[in-house]
This record gives sequence, structure tokens and C-alpha cells, in this order.
Amino acid sequence: MTESLVLRGTVVGDSSGSIDDGIVVVDGELISWVGAAKDYALADVPDPADVPDATDCVILPGLIDVHSHGAAGAGFPNTDAAGARVAASHHREHGTTGLLASLVSAPRADLMRQAAMLADLVEDGEILGIHLEGPFINCVRCGAQDPAAIVSGDPDLLEEVCNAARGHVRSMTLAPETENFGKLLDVMRRREILPSFGHTDADAATTSTRIGQAARSGRVSATHLFNGMPPLHHRSPGPVAACLAAAGRGEMVVELIADGVHLAPETVSMVFDTVGADQITLVSDSMAAAGMADGNYQLGALDVVVSGGVARLATSDGSDGAIAGGTARLLDVLRSTVFDSGVELADAVTAATRTPATLLGLHDSHGSLTAGYRADILVTDRHLRPVRVLHGGRAAGKEI
Repeated sequence: MTESLVLRGTVVGDSSGSIDDGIVVVDGELISWVGAAKDYALADVPDPADVPDATDCVILPGLIDVHSHGAAGAGFPNTDAAGARVAASHHREHGTTGLLASLVSAPRADLMRQAAMLADLVEDGEILGIHLEGPFINCVRCGAQDPAAIVSGDPDLLEEVCNAARGHVRSMTLAPETENFGKLLDVMRRREILPSFGHTDADAATTSTRIGQAARSGRVSATHLFNGMPPLHHRSPGPVAACLAAAGRGEMVVELIADGVHLAPETVSMVFDTVGADQITLVSDSMAAAGMADGNYQLGALDVVVSGGVARLATSDGSDGAIAGGTARLLDVLRSTVFDSGVELADAVTAATRTPATLLGLHDSHGSLTAGYRADILVTDRHLRPVRVLHGGRAAGKEI
């Protein structure tokens, strides 16, 4: 019989909110008890004498990142299975216990190969699923994606990639103005793929119409709100206004790359104040350079230069290229959200755990410190630096 593991600290992200001095008990792969330390002696749990001393650690649900292109020198669109496992392991050791591996626009053969490779990782429990960021996006707002690989909406191509992925595609970024939108949406509905609107030049009316179409059949999100779309203007509100309005109505969840590079801290706090944590999912949009030194990397077919921790497309004249993904992990994003944007810790944690779990349909097993849920747990110090990570009750990486 496996001995119970007892964790003590400030519990954030349980079903009732936060507990200043709390205990989380893990039995095997599941959480078996969560509550205040003062109630532990009366609970039906192992010998209370085994309770650890009070600490200033913070106990969180394992973070869930629905948008990541890699880490530790390996990018999911560029690497093999071994490299993909290294990237997934790096994120897990830094607190992201649930991850969607994101691909970028690429030729059909590349997408098929990459999807099949990542499907193996899903079936081995390394990642939660696959996110397709393209190729049905707008070249005008392609950002750090290869314009040559962007194509009009092609339902047959989507079916082929999904077949190669063996049913493990969980979300797809597409522009609401892409051709054959309705047919693409039919494929996504049937395959239970989350539609996520981004890399778009659509106006507010078109975006709102497409959100309405998608929301009628289930969940819908916005891919890295503000990035890869025209800026909000009071006479030309564009997709930003449409997405914020939909999120405010509870019809859409918006991704935020709150890493201090993609968005100003004030922008992040504004969105939290406007739509609330239940309609926001924090993402890293990390690429191969996450956790690595400055230098030269790749994102899909494009060369990337990382300088000062900021990834940009390489240019022939040395000027600043487009931002090319992030170099932060989701815990870094959470830390920035709290300490730079001033968002309440409980709200930031919700946006990095429960909201993405709900978005992926995993809210009955992931994203909360609740008895019966999977023991995906992150323990940090009070500065939100990782101390210990559990993935299904097992240690991920070294305890710090």
C-alpha cells in the first residue's frame, strides 16, 4: 500500500478558494483530502502526527498551458519525439503539469508527420493533446508564421491532420474570415476540437458572427488576444472588441500571454478587471528558447533570434523582426501576472488552472485542489518560484 503524502502551506485553488494554513493529502495518483490544518486531526486521513510543520510555501493545482511550441532547445514543430519529450518534461518540472503541444502553419506533409509524432506523447501521458495554430489564418496577421504555408480553409486537410493525430487534436487556431469557415467548424464539432480565433484581420462584426456560430455548439477561445490581430481603435474596434465583449458575456475565453513582452502589465490587469478570471486562460506561447540562453533558434520554417530573453524573427538588415513566441514558462507568466500586473493570486491561479481545464473539458479531474481530482500539484515559495511538482502523484524533477 502506498504511503500518503501530506503537503502543508497556503492552499490556493481548492474548491472553496484559499486556505491560509492548509493541508493537501495525496494517495497514489489522486488527491484524497484538502482542508485547514486545524481540521486535519479530525479528518479521516492518516495519523495526524504525520502532519508537517507550517511553512510559507504556496500549494497550487498543476498549471495547464493550452498554447506552447516547446522549451529547453526543442520546438514541437521542429523536433523529433525525443526532443518533444524533453520540452514537455521541462515545462512539467517548472509546474506545467498539463500541456497542449502547439504546431504552426506548415506544408501538409510536415503537419501530418508532426501530428503523428505528438500523438505518441499524448498516448504516453506526456501531454494533454495537440494545438494547431494554423494553417487557416490570415497572412496579413501571420506574425511569426511562414506566409508560404498559410492556406485557405480546407476541411479535407483538417480531416487528414486529425487522422494523423489519431484523434488527439484538442484545439485549432483559425481566422474567422477564412474560407469554408462553416465546414471547418463542422469538422471541429464532430472531432470535439476547440475553435480558437486568432491571426486575423477581421472586423468586429465578422468576428462576433463567427463567435456566435462557434459558441452555439460549445466552448470557444481567442488565441493570444491582442497579438496577431489589429489593435483596438474606438472607430474600428476589430476582433479585440468583439472578443472582449463575448468574454464579458461568458461566451468566450481569451488567452493572454502575460509575460511582460507580448502585453503591457496594465493591459493584463484591464482584461482581468473587465471579464474576470473565469474567462481568461494564461498561456506561455513558449518556443524552443524557453529555459535557454539568448541565441539562434527556429520556429517552424523561420529563423528566430533571442536577445535579452525576447524572441524575434531574424531579419537580413538586423532590424527588429516580429515577436516569435515566448521564452517564459507558464509559472513565469503567472508570476508576472501577480507581481507586475497586480492581479490577485487566486484570480491568476484560476486563469492558469481551472479555466483552461474547463476549456478542455477536464474540469472534473484537473485544475483544482479537490478530493478525487488527479494529483497534479505545484508547490512554490512565496515568490512563486517552484519548490516541488507532482504529476499524477509522482515527483516531476527534483525538489528544490
